[in-house]
Amino acid sequence: MTITRRTALGAALASPFVLRRALAQPDPITLGALYPFSGGLALLGDESFRGLELAVEERNAAGGVLGRPVRLAKGDAVDPSQAVTEVRRLLIAERVAAVFGTFASPLVFAASQVTELAGTPYFELGAISDPITERGFNALFRSCPLASAFGLATVDAVNDALAPLWSVDPKSLKLAILHEDALYGSTVSGFQAARCKDLGLNVVETLSYSATTVELSSVVQRLRGSGVDVVLHTGYQSDVVLFFRQMRQVGWKPRMIVGAGGGHSLQDTANAVGPDYEGTVNADFTQYAVNEAAAPGAREVGAAYEKKYGAKPRSGHSLANYVGGRLFLEVIHRAGSLDKDKLRAAVLATDIAPGTTATGWGAKFDERGQNTRAKPMLLQWQGGSQVTVLPEAAAVGRLRPTLGA
Repeated sequence: MTITRRTALGAALASPFVLRRALAQPDPITLGALYPFSGGLALLGDESFRGLELAVEERNAAGGVLGRPVRLAKGDAVDPSQAVTEVRRLLIAERVAAVFGTFASPLVFAASQVTELAGTPYFELGAISDPITERGFNALFRSCPLASAFGLATVDAVNDALAPLWSVDPKSLKLAILHEDALYGSTVSGFQAARCKDLGLNVVETLSYSATTVELSSVVQRLRGSGVDVVLHTGYQSDVVLFFRQMRQVGWKPRMIVGAGGGHSLQDTANAVGPDYEGTVNADFTQYAVNEAAAPGAREVGAAYEKKYGAKPRSGHSLANYVGGRLFLEVIHRAGSLDKDKLRAAVLATDIAPGTTATGWGAKFDERGQNTRAKPMLLQWQGGSQVTVLPEAAAVGRLRPTLGA
């Protein structure tokens, strides 16, 4: 191409404008958002993503990260195989600097193996299975509580709260441990069994099933035949709804059902089950119905959610992902770089006191990358909504002794 005096002059005149534009509009930092946006886990996957999206929009309004706006590139992870495929696409095609996600334990367990080999940071905001952070990875960090804490909280709810409310010896109660058989359910149930053994509680049934099952009537009949008083249940939305419907069909229910997050978190679950769901207890992430003194800012996050999405939050998963997303965006900014070693140092230097975030969780990470200050709360479905009942500092309601309306 021949360069004329006119084109050279035009280029010279344009250069300052182009430079000013580049300085005013720096290239965004692209971060992966890997969640189940379709399939059976889509409701909680999308709800979790919304929390991260709120955190990113808030950060961008304040100037972004490292002086650059943040762009989220979504990846749809329906199962572990697709999680691997999608995270590879995010790394190669989208060139993401880090991955955020992912809600379901089997998904992050698979996808994080890819990012670890690539040296790309993975920030987990919602999957709870302990083994995720027990593999010696250096670029994997988790802001939410562990399954072991959920196991402890669900069993202690029976031993320390429900049995006294019923004026019975907790050892006299017949307990059943029921769970979906993938990583999430298997991990929580294992810790439940260990805690029950430690406390000398009477577990009469331990049953598992596939989360994709369409038949739980035999499970219900077995629990009924064993005279179970309390079911400790770990499952996703579809199987929680199925379990309650088939209990109704056979005309049986236990004295109480204690969930461990997952499907027991969702407003859609309560809506689908109806009055039979009233009174269900759940150990879970912090929900929006919480005492602001223990979780300052939860109300404001809920209001921002309603303004953006035109509906009330479906679960506290969005709140947990907002808090975790906000935390790790600040870590990146504080690190001053996207270098994985500098990010790891910034994560491990984080020290946030409990009771100062919208979930009430503090933040202090161990060498595995696990936040040791994240704890589940005890909740109960009352009047069609999930309210915090324990610990007392966070409670907005009192634990009730009955299941069903």
